[in-house]
Amino acid sequence: MDSVPSTDRGGIGYLPSAAETLMKLVVTGPFGVGKTTLIRTLSEIPTLHTEEVMTQSSTGLDDTAGLPEKSTTTVAIDFGRLTVQDDLVLYMFGTPGQERFFPLWEDIARGALGALVMVDTRRLEDSFAVMDMVEEQGLPYAVAVNRFPDAPAHTDEVLRKHLDLDPRTPLVQCDARERRGSIDALIALAEHALTRLPPSQEPS
Repeated sequence: MDSVPSTDRGGIGYLPSAAETLMKLVVTGPFGVGKTTLIRTLSEIPTLHTEEVMTQSSTGLDDTAGLPEKSTTTVAIDFGRLTVQDDLVLYMFGTPGQERFFPLWEDIARGALGALVMVDTRRLEDSFAVMDMVEEQGLPYAVAVNRFPDAPAHTDEVLRKHLDLDPRTPLVQCDARERRGSIDALIALAEHALTRLPPSQEPS
């Protein structure tokens, strides 16, 4: 799969061009928000994933309200890689969305430079615990609103207010099944994460 040239979006202002940059990024969010789909859409390699069929034992633990077609769930990790430019390679680590997997989330996030928090406008409140966890870890993050066909549409201004986002936090609306918008979300996170790094901690 070809890398994505910077000219596709008018240049990437904050990304270094002199040497290859390797970045570990976490793709996180509540249960059923589209994390696995986004990583599969973007990855230039066959993705590593740990999806399992949901069983009766998850009843009462995994809220599938509004997710009638949801039959599998990530139980450990998703992994993919995306070369954005010749000098920028993003490693994407997807996390389980259920609260009972939060201790595992901390292990997956270790060494990450930022997190992409995916949200669903049908269940915005489900994202609060995830964003709190990301903030507690001190990770810079961007928010990707995954546009489901039956989800209510809101302006960025309304979403920022409901999610109580810092003005500096990137917010991107996309469809996790479509490559272009998903790339924009991940690049917004990469740019934001790099601007938050002191020079001595820049990735290599």
